[in-house]
Amino acid sequence: MINRLAILLLALLLPALLPAVSYAQQEAPVAGNDYVVIEDGQPYRPLKGKIEVVEVFSYWCIHCAHFQPAVDAWKRKLPSDVRFTYVPAVFQDNDPFARAYFAAERTGALARTHDALFDAVHVQQTLAKNASVDELAGFYATQGFDAARMKAAMEAPGVDAQLAQAKAFALRSGIPGTPALVVNGKYRIEGRTAEERLRIANALIAMERKARR
Repeated sequence: MINRLAILLLALLLPALLPAVSYAQQEAPVAGNDYVVIEDGQPYRPLKGKIEVVEVFSYWCIHCAHFQPAVDAWKRKLPSDVRFTYVPAVFQDNDPFARAYFAAERTGALARTHDALFDAVHVQQTLAKNASVDELAGFYATQGFDAARMKAAMEAPGVDAQLAQAKAFALRSGIPGTPALVVNGKYRIEGRTAEERLRIANALIAMERKARR
């Protein structure tokens, strides 16, 4: 009898509880808690009608490696008005891993090697966290790319300008560490877990889309 009463009571209360749960899930993120407004923030690249989401990351960062599967699945589902961009963190002016990212992007190797480079550092441990340009070129050779070509791409003069741009973006965005998500250069996300960060990113994307209308 008690079980039947409990079930009946739950059936009566559930419709009333569901709207409250739905509302909690859709609550707008709070500035200063869920995200930081970047003073005079600028996007990494010209928006050209897009909403930009940037992840500042580093291949040697274990937290970035853990975040990568979640962000990879998330970005594949983004609508056409959102542009997702990786930006390597440049903590040293001549950071080999940042050079490797830009070289892979320039040579068309990025799609095949991005996850594999995280794996080489953190799972296989075939690359040290302070790997040199030569060692990184050797890694790309294991992925089917010419090592000499990749080394030349990492040392290309244009990469220096890309390193400077990436460093300037991280500095003006106040990036305290990696991984970090920034929306339209205006909002730095403060979530603690991958799920929280991506939830806040979705809300800020919706907020920017609404502001444009």
